[in-house]
Amino acid sequence: MASLAALQILLVDDNQHMRAITSAVLQSAGIAKVLEASDGGAALKMLREHQVDLAIVDFNMFPIDGIEFTRLVRNSPDSVDPYLPIIMMTGHSEKNRVYGARDAGVTEFVVKPITAKTILSRIQAVIFKPRPFVKTDGYFGPDRRRLQAEDYKGPRRRSTDQADSKGSSAA
Repeated sequence: MASLAALQILLVDDNQHMRAITSAVLQSAGIAKVLEASDGGAALKMLREHQVDLAIVDFNMFPIDGIEFTRLVRNSPDSVDPYLPIIMMTGHSEKNRVYGARDAGVTEFVVKPITAKTILSRIQAVIFKPRPFVKTDGYFGPDRRRLQAEDYKGPRRRSTDQADSKGSSAA
């Protein structure tokens, strides 16, 4: 964990108690540089003023929530770091929320109540095993594929793409 000591983390949550708990977890792991913001707008301002290695953001905030914050970091023309690792925290783990966060470009996802083990494993994943970024017409962010299929040999990975390419090569 000593290698995590040099990190500067931006912690964004509208609940001061949750920020205090998360900050204490980070500091117990040796991460002393934790900047805090109470909403996405304040966090965007902090990103312009400070160099940050990663952001941990809450899903539900006002006026700019974690999803909108992520979209702005990833896609805004004046974004200071569109490749910033973003870990989303939420007390709601419904599939549509996880998919919404993923589709906005979140790097990792943590469900509250957080544990030191979980948050540190996500930090280690984004720092030591970063996924490549993908840019398409409708998405910019980390590659959403977590597993690489060993047996796949074609240019496309969706099952419908494979069926199309097999059908067109037979004709």
